[in-house]
Amino acid sequence: MKKRVGVLALQGAFREHRQVLEQLGCEVVEVRKSSDLDGIQGLIIPGGESTTIGKLLSNDEMGDKIKELGAKDLPIFGTCAGMILLSKTIVDSDQYRLNLMDTVVERNAFGRQVASFETDLNVPAMGPNPLRAVFIRAPYLQKVDPNVGILAEYEGKIVFARQGNLLASAFHPELTPDQRVHQYFLDMIDEHWAK
Repeated sequence: MKKRVGVLALQGAFREHRQVLEQLGCEVVEVRKSSDLDGIQGLIIPGGESTTIGKLLSNDEMGDKIKELGAKDLPIFGTCAGMILLSKTIVDSDQYRLNLMDTVVERNAFGRQVASFETDLNVPAMGPNPLRAVFIRAPYLQKVDPNVGILAEYEGKIVFARQGNLLASAFHPELTPDQRVHQYFLDMIDEHWAK
């Protein structure tokens, strides 16, 4: 039976996530309203403008429903803007957030759009081969609580982390052909629903 995975489709790079998930055999739901969250087995919050996505989430009460699902251990994966929205603390900002991960995130931490870059990242949880990682106006986690597992750092900055059912990356795994990060998230979904 296909996994039914939601991709928040309010703004940002949701189509690329959809494509990867479909290649991995998932049924994908583009989440645009609260009722789209019904029956999904996991949710991806894509990159984009975290302030814009946050405003849309707060206007529709969809953010409250995502918070509830996250608190009930639904697997949620945030990439770039998604990492920002998942964090409990955003440095120098009171913008809307989902307030789920025990992390302190700094927005645009590697510089502006022109400072975007690609690099090979060592991620032991993904195996011995490095992962090609695309950083676009990327955040990083300035601080994490002890219950947050650090999956990867770049130049001493935390760029990939997991806290139970929550996964966050500062980079965009949907923009490379390497599907290991999405497969890792699908394995988290399997773990959750096997309980």
